Amino acid sequence: MKRSNLVSITQAALAALLFGASTPLAKLLLGEVDPVLLAALLYLGSGISLAVIKLIQRTRSQPGSPEAPLIRQDVPWLLGAIFFGGIAAPITLLFSLKSTPAATSSLLLNFEGVATTLIAALIFKEAVSRRAWVAVGLITLAGILLSLNPGAGWGFSPGALGIVIACGFWGLDNNFTRNISARDPLTIVAIKGMAAGSFSLVLALLLKNPVPGTGVILGAMVLGSLSYGASIVLFILAMRGMGAARTSALFGMAPLAGMILSLVIFRGSIQWILFLAAPLMAAGAFLLIGEEHQHEHRHAETSHEHAHTHPDEHHDHAHDGFTGRHSHPHDHPEVVHNHHHMPDIHHRHSHPQGS
Repeated sequence: MKRSNLVSITQAALAALLFGASTPLAKLLLGEVDPVLLAALLYLGSGISLAVIKLIQRTRSQPGSPEAPLIRQDVPWLLGAIFFGGIAAPITLLFSLKSTPAATSSLLLNFEGVATTLIAALIFKEAVSRRAWVAVGLITLAGILLSLNPGAGWGFSPGALGIVIACGFWGLDNNFTRNISARDPLTIVAIKGMAAGSFSLVLALLLKNPVPGTGVILGAMVLGSLSYGASIVLFILAMRGMGAARTSALFGMAPLAGMILSLVIFRGSIQWILFLAAPLMAAGAFLLIGEEHQHEHRHAETSHEHAHTHPDEHHDHAHDGFTGRHSHPHDHPEVVHNHHHMPDIHHRHSHPQGS
């Protein structure tokens, strides 16, 4: 496996771990703050913390920024991600939960990864091998097992369809974000966090949610800076290296991380379902980690900007004033070669079905 692929896999796994930790930690706050307001504080915590980091970076700026800035062509993708992921999906989910049994809701929410993969493969033509499809299936099945609650009420309703649609909206969000993943992830997540957090805050005020104490507000925002801010930054970096489908599959391990942390925090008994779900997730992760994808492919001549180091197999240009990891507009000549690759920002070419 190439080192870059291992880095991307590690980033996706850490993103899942941080996001999975938000569930049990947020439960500690739900007794003090209503769900909609909590969502607002989590998103705002991510947006504000990353905006502060960006301001600090600017005061220490040096020639050759390590990340590419957003440009005008990126705005439609960013607005689409904010609308579908930060507004449409949460609204659809909130209305759908009212008429859907809790057990059914928990089960259906596992289909975000499937939706992301289907949209990536069918609409954006991302290469998804049979091995990757099996990995997505195994991790999704494990997530379904972890969400099962045999003692709860079950049933399907129009709300169940709404939850599936919400997962589809989040799948669009993931794929739209993937299309700008070469840009500065701190800026992307700061904007998304501020936008989604502001929307949820307005909604909470309209619903007349009571405002908690200062300590609860700060705790929620700190949690958001890690479980939402840092997690989504890592998610974007992983998509940069291996595409939306594989990153979302690994991100599907978040429920396992959440359940394990819950056992530590709340000292609950280990459920037997954990012994079924964990091996399935491990098998799915192993399939993705061991995936090999190599064939002769053509890179068309192109000009773009993104963070990179060189020399490597795609960056051997010469210039002065840049050292280490940096970003600047650069050209790629047309080249045909054969090497292992994933659907990263340099390899989004078409493939035969299933290859």
